[in-house]
Amino acid sequence: MATGSAALPTMYPVDGFRLGTASAGIKTPGRKDLVVMAVDAGSTVVGLFTQNAFCAAPVTVAKQHLAQTTPSYLLVNTGNANAGTGEQGIKDALRSCEVLAAATSSRKEQVLPFSTGVIGEPLPMDRLLCGIPDALHALSKNGWNEAAEGILTTDTRAKGASLQYGEDSKITITGITKGSGMIKPNMATMLAYVATDAAVDAELLHRALRLANEKSFNRITVDSDTSTNDAVILAATGSSGVTIDESSFDQFVEQLKIVFIDLAQAIIRDGEGAGKFVSVVVEGAVDSDEALAVAYTIAESPLVKTALAASDPNWGRILAAIGRAGVNNLDVDAVRVHINALLIAEYGCRAASYNEEAGQLAMAPEDIEIHVSLNRGQASETVWTTDLTYEYVRINAEYRT
Repeated sequence: MATGSAALPTMYPVDGFRLGTASAGIKTPGRKDLVVMAVDAGSTVVGLFTQNAFCAAPVTVAKQHLAQTTPSYLLVNTGNANAGTGEQGIKDALRSCEVLAAATSSRKEQVLPFSTGVIGEPLPMDRLLCGIPDALHALSKNGWNEAAEGILTTDTRAKGASLQYGEDSKITITGITKGSGMIKPNMATMLAYVATDAAVDAELLHRALRLANEKSFNRITVDSDTSTNDAVILAATGSSGVTIDESSFDQFVEQLKIVFIDLAQAIIRDGEGAGKFVSVVVEGAVDSDEALAVAYTIAESPLVKTALAASDPNWGRILAAIGRAGVNNLDVDAVRVHINALLIAEYGCRAASYNEEAGQLAMAPEDIEIHVSLNRGQASETVWTTDLTYEYVRINAEYRT
């Protein structure tokens, strides 16, 4: 199950960034499951990583390597998370970096490893390492589509976004992501790789990454679970000859946000078992934290999410979620709730204009917006989520079997 179109957009190549994909048989024979990405010398690379205390071995190694030098290669495997694997997991992550480095006349510190899949199982190193030569052989600046497939786990579709902007000198921004379950941002809960041909120094690029991430990957939730493995990497190759400075920074960030939001929403549209794409908009809050508290309480309520799965306008569940979101001195009479522009509740109860037939019609579409007006301030936030279906339970009940 998934919502919206499964088609990838046109994926513009980014000069100075190449991707190669191979089938290593890490979990499923014949499946694309190993990706190498090559970043040209002179590029700038920044990243953000999961804040889960039980972070996976590749996260630990990637953070260490990124702090030491600018990476030349990214190595991604699916089918096995190499998380909860102790000291052996660290050794395996380092070994994969060493083998890729030796094959490319690089240093192991110039390789960032990433893994995704089942937690708590040893990484099948023989299979992974044997797949590296094939992935290197496949390196191409046009390798985005294949790489988007090669990083998937329980996802049902590849996820990508790409754009070009500027009149005289165009800047390209292209990215791919994976994520379907265990999705709740705390940094981000997925793997994402985005590249641009703009030249951006490390300080500006890291600032841009944080700004774009905060309004995209940090605004999504499927099941409120923050994963052990997740990361978002942003590379700037400078191959376009266009330099981003303070005068052009805001425009660059706005374009970067478009790509990031497209990728984040693609994760929600492919959420495990998802039948609905749900935007929870909270306005009139005192501040952003208050708006997010209300939005996430609604978005993560199992009762709200199951009502969404049934297209049941059970507005009482939404009111209950708002009421337990921890808003100090909430005036319930001031709260207004709309579902797809239909007024559901006001003055602390069902809206006088509401009827059940209209509510069911409002809940029927694949895309749903729950709009909450607190009417106590100027802040607003949007969170994207899914419904909760029988299929989600089946996928996660059978994940290891």
